[in-house]
Amino acid sequence: MSPQPEGIKVIAQNRKARHLYEIEETFEAGIVLSGTEVKSLRMGRASLAESYAQPSANELFLLNFHIPPYEKGNIYNVEPTRRRKLLLHRREIEKLIGAVTRKGYTLVPLSVYFKKGRAKVEIAIGRGKKEHDKREDIKKRDQEREMRRDFRRSS
Repeated sequence: MSPQPEGIKVIAQNRKARHLYEIEETFEAGIVLSGTEVKSLRMGRASLAESYAQPSANELFLLNFHIPPYEKGNIYNVEPTRRRKLLLHRREIEKLIGAVTRKGYTLVPLSVYFKKGRAKVEIAIGRGKKEHDKREDIKKRDQEREMRRDFRRSS
């Protein structure tokens, strides 16, 4: 993996996304959160495992993104998997909605991070991989690992 750019703190990653989907294009989106959700995120508590984005009335929403309740949040805590609005430019939203309406494409969140104090979501247009594609990726990864291992032994 490449080193993180300065000022970016990654909170959660969707590790399965690149295995399950062919990623075609990525976008950075802001996310609308309540105060206690931000505090919970800053503690590094979040899960993108089953989350996805979906258009609704010319807006995009992130669904099933789990942010556990903040312990000291009492009455201000909200439902952990509530629907959260994504903030993008109008042209980006139109492009993403157009991609989702095409057959086989979906919007997959790849990671959640803080950039300059603001919570951001890296969202991607992805197409589901077939089983044989997944096997080919695993073979390729194993071959690259063997090549690196052989290279280290020879030098």
